[in-house]
Amino acid sequence: MTENMQVGMYYNNSDVRLETMSVPKIGDRELLLQVEASGICGSDVLEWYRIKSAPLVLGHEVTGVVSQIGKEVTKYKPGDRVFVTHHVPCNTCDYCLDGHETACDTLYNTKFDPGGFAQFLRVPEINVDRGMLNLPDDVSFHEGSFIEPLGTVVRGSRNAQIGVGDNVLILGAGTAGLLYVKMAKALGASTVGVTDLNPYRMKKAIEFGADYATNARNDVPAEVQSAIGGLANKVIICAGALPAVEQGLASVDRGGTVMFFAVPKPGEKVSIDLTPYWRNDVTFMTSYASAPRDSSEALELIKCGVIDVQDMITDVLPLEDIAKGFQMTAEGGESIKVIIEPNKK
Repeated sequence: MTENMQVGMYYNNSDVRLETMSVPKIGDRELLLQVEASGICGSDVLEWYRIKSAPLVLGHEVTGVVSQIGKEVTKYKPGDRVFVTHHVPCNTCDYCLDGHETACDTLYNTKFDPGGFAQFLRVPEINVDRGMLNLPDDVSFHEGSFIEPLGTVVRGSRNAQIGVGDNVLILGAGTAGLLYVKMAKALGASTVGVTDLNPYRMKKAIEFGADYATNARNDVPAEVQSAIGGLANKVIICAGALPAVEQGLASVDRGGTVMFFAVPKPGEKVSIDLTPYWRNDVTFMTSYASAPRDSSEALELIKCGVIDVQDMITDVLPLEDIAKGFQMTAEGGESIKVIIEPNKK
């Protein structure tokens, strides 16, 4: 194997460079993955979030082929087709034992070396132990790259207890918002509404099963009332803009739930008069990331065809075009999921 590899090095959203670095060396309980597909996540282009750690190699929606294994690795072998997640919990702390794995300190401190936008990456021991899944032959690398984002939606849907008969409002029709459309419908929601500023994404939301879509510049609560004859009992905020938060809070019905899947920038504050929500028994909650059980469920949903992700892939690019991919993702436009293939030319 060559000693060097190409990576997409992130400096900022408009400066992602093709660079060369050494192929990582693996330890006895680690493995080396040849990356076949790595999706660009909406969080990858949250510049305020990413730039503080730049330069770095991003990419956490990853599938590939096991290239090398450490001498003590027994669960996987070279040639295995796998999904790998970057953040994994310890499974032993009080948070994990209470089902709050994404609040675990270990989860925050686990990651790949260097990242999914590279030809190869080192999978640390803890990730090998609990952050990998074998891909069935009938699940493509592209489809498998959705396991991580769908896993976050699986977790959020469970937290919000989305189920049969719910009237769901999703604010933001990015990849996560559109996955929530599919998930809510699969869970038996009665109606699903979506807001966004992008006409293309609103159109796609309808194609993916939403019952109505409205421009976020409109009077959203009034639009919800008009569409379903009342307010939504499950409101999922998938956009970090303050207006989306305000619209979501104004669109929840009595006894309903508002879940913050996305949040405003650090330092941005939301002013809330809590009295009406207290009086009307409204629940506020958050959902962050995913845990191994969520990834396993996401894979099953994809494998069984319950959640179709193939129709969300709008662009597949080689690593040399990663700057273009970041630009497309940051700008939105007529793009939903951009997938990078680091080992394709």
